Amino acid sequence: MGKNDFLTPKAIANRIKAKGLQKLRWYCQMCQKQCRDENGFKCHCMSESHQRQMQIFGENSNRIVDGYSEEFEQSFLDLMKRSHRFSRIAATVVYNEYINDRHHVHMNSTEWAMITEFVKHLGRTGKCKVEETPKGWFITYIDRDSETLFKERLKNFVF
Repeated sequence: MGKNDFLTPKAIANRIKAKGLQKLRWYCQMCQKQCRDENGFKCHCMSESHQRQMQIFGENSNRIVDGYSEEFEQSFLDLMKRSHRFSRIAATVVYNEYINDRHHVHMNSTEWAMITEFVKHLGRTGKCKVEETPKGWFITYIDRDSETLFKERLKNFVF
């Protein structure tokens, strides 16, 4: 057997690592660590560094979850503003674009358990126009940019 055999566990592991994104199931947001499988995640959870992070989390969990939620919402809305500013689009499409970024905030570390809850939140807070259809949830970004609002006022101003 050669040194660089294609089917060795090390070669397989290196290909998985090179691919980047892996199953979200084995991701620790507090430590920002991706584990390949259940055993790796279990070992990570028993590590001293993870225990320290969880102790910090336990002292002020609401602040940490709120911080992740705020960061998730801001990043999601920035993507909407950049890519789908004036269009009505399925929430799952935008979410899939969002999670393509390797360094995104994972939804399981926010106050929302599902994309549906998050979309409803965007509608309640007036950040997006939200519609529920048989094909799923659709959202439209509401542009609250000060420059856009100023131009809108000028357009509606009567001389």
